[in-house]
This record gives sequence, structure tokens and C-alpha cells, in this order.
Amino acid sequence: MAFGGVVALNDVSLSIPEGSIFALIGPNGAGKTTVFNVVTGVYQPTAGLVRFKGRPLTARPVPDVVARAVPPFITRRIYAGRARHKITGLGVARTFQNIRLFSEMTALENVMVGADARHATSVPGAVLGLPRHRREERQGRERGMELLELVGIADRASATSRALPYGYQRRLEIARALATGPELLLLDEPAAGFNPAEKRDLAALIRKIRDAGFTVLLIEHDMGLVMQISERIAVLDFGQKIAEGGPDEIQADPRVIAAYLGVVDEEVGP
Repeated sequence: MAFGGVVALNDVSLSIPEGSIFALIGPNGAGKTTVFNVVTGVYQPTAGLVRFKGRPLTARPVPDVVARAVPPFITRRIYAGRARHKITGLGVARTFQNIRLFSEMTALENVMVGADARHATSVPGAVLGLPRHRREERQGRERGMELLELVGIADRASATSRALPYGYQRRLEIARALATGPELLLLDEPAAGFNPAEKRDLAALIRKIRDAGFTVLLIEHDMGLVMQISERIAVLDFGQKIAEGGPDEIQADPRVIAAYLGVVDEEVGP
């Protein structure tokens, strides 16, 4: 992924095993959030391809034989990357570094917004209150309460999101992402601003989410949390993947130590 002359990601290749907790770590500016933005369609990569369960999410290169025979306006449509809402529909959801909730809506209403991504009611059907709309509204409310229970804030369902404590807002954003029905959940620094007790609770929650059948891709700076819950870890530095492996491998890798300590490999001690 290049922005003019700045290459934010260079030949980064990741494969996330289904049903796992996979962490993406690295110093500030390493390109971690850019990976999330490419996967979720915020950016279209300048080279390479993202696939989810074998289906391309990003724009594919146009074969030469097609480029010669087919007008560009047609090839752009056929080989274009998927829109962000289409990627959500395929089963990819995310949270953000900076919490993005609807501040005047209740916690339950925020989660129901996520559930709307799976609804098939048309605008006229919603305006007229047709049976399908009423059924989907009821199902969305029930699913919303289930997810608020999952993340541990069901007792605050009727509170506006802006009135919730910071930690609860983080949990609410996770619940809203889960409401879209993802198979892959991308968490961008979910422990930011948490105290040690909140981080322990978050670790338990992420495991619970994985055990409920979701695959989790995590960006996090708290190495204690990452090493505690991740089954596999990839490390970025200056837009390149410098290491991948289990927690023990990553902690012992001299390239990873050098990237975090800012020293060359020869200077890395025990």
C-alpha cells in the first residue's frame, strides 16, 4: 500500500487460521492499522490481493488479454474491489482505535444498528412497518441483548452510549461489530486506556468471543495481553513483516527485540 512515494505496506503476507486469535504487532507507524484499512476496503492496495475464505475483497489485476479486448470501464467493474458494506456482508467486521459510537443512542440501539447490516427489509417496508420489518426489528433487539450479555454490559442496555464508562464503550463497540454477523472480527487496540484489571477482563472476553465461534485478528500494544491470549503473532516494522510465529518464538526473536528497542541485531542482549 503506497501513498505517493511513501510505501506503508511492502509485500506483507498474512494468513489467519479460522477459529484462532491472531495478533498483529509492531512499533507505532509500522502499518498495522493500514492492514485493517486494506482488509475492510477503506483503502484499495496498490499491489497484491486480499482474500477472505477464497473470495477476493480487493481489486484484482486485469489480465493482459482481457485489457486488450475489453473497454476499461467494463474491466474496472469486473475486477474492482468490494465496497465496504459488501465486505461487512461477507463476514468481516472491525472496531477502531478511536471509539465511534452513536452518542445519543442507547447501548442496545447501537448494537441494533450493527444487526441492521443483515436485514433485508426495503425502505418502503420499514416506513410502512410491514411484517418482515417488524420481525427483523424484533430479532435485532433480541440479538442485541444477547451480545450485550456476551460483553458483560446487558444491565446498561437503556443507557446512552455517551453516559457509559470508557471501558463499557469499548465493550459496546465490540458488541456492535459482532452484531453484523462476522466470521472475522478485527480489533484495533481494544485495550487502549485500560487499567490492569480491565485488561484481564478484556483477555477473558476475547477468549469468550473466540470460543463462541469467531476468528479474531488483533492489533495491540500491550505485549502482556498479546502474549497471554494469542495463538499466533505477526510483527510489522516500517511496513514489512519481520517475524511470525507463536508467542514464545516472537519474544525470543532478535529482529522483534531490535524493532521495539531501536537497536541493531548485534546489540541485542539476553
